[in-house]
Amino acid sequence: MSTRAQDTDRQIADLLAAGVRRDDLYVDHGVSGAHARRPQFGKALEAVHADDTLIVTTLDRLGRSTSNMLALADELRAQKVNLRVLNLGGGNVDTGTPMGSTVFTVMAALAQMELEIKRERVNDSNTKRRDAGMDLGGRRPVFSDSQIANARRLIEQGQPASHVARDLGMSRATLYRRIAHLEAQQWVITQQG
Repeated sequence: MSTRAQDTDRQIADLLAAGVRRDDLYVDHGVSGAHARRPQFGKALEAVHADDTLIVTTLDRLGRSTSNMLALADELRAQKVNLRVLNLGGGNVDTGTPMGSTVFTVMAALAQMELEIKRERVNDSNTKRRDAGMDLGGRRPVFSDSQIANARRLIEQGQPASHVARDLGMSRATLYRRIAHLEAQQWVITQQG
């Protein structure tokens, strides 16, 4: 499961329907298939032996990279462990058969291609929004440069920095960082002019 909010009920029901015993279920909550460290997935791999079949609900539960998925399939094949993916292309694929192995290889490549296309679309969208001067989201600056300049003047006039920062609703360290950033910007402007 990639996020804690995702519900495992459907996946567990699919695995049970495929003949997996409840005590042979391994579920990593809040861990993406893209991450190398998945404790429960590692335990599942340790638990399988020759002539066993590792069953996963979808291809993305194995990983996000074609090379990693294919390496895993090869590793399992070397151990004489079959891999069965439920819900792959509308049916299920068992790498224990030549056709299943071929379909798995093609589907792994398509899964990676789909991920790369999505990544490319997001990058293109961000570039277009950035070029158009549109907001990309993220953390918004809460204080304007003039507010930081006024805070700096108050400190220069003898106000304690901790009081000025508290009145602005930020830590003293953050206020000092913002003042330093503003001074650096002003220095660059004076050097260019």
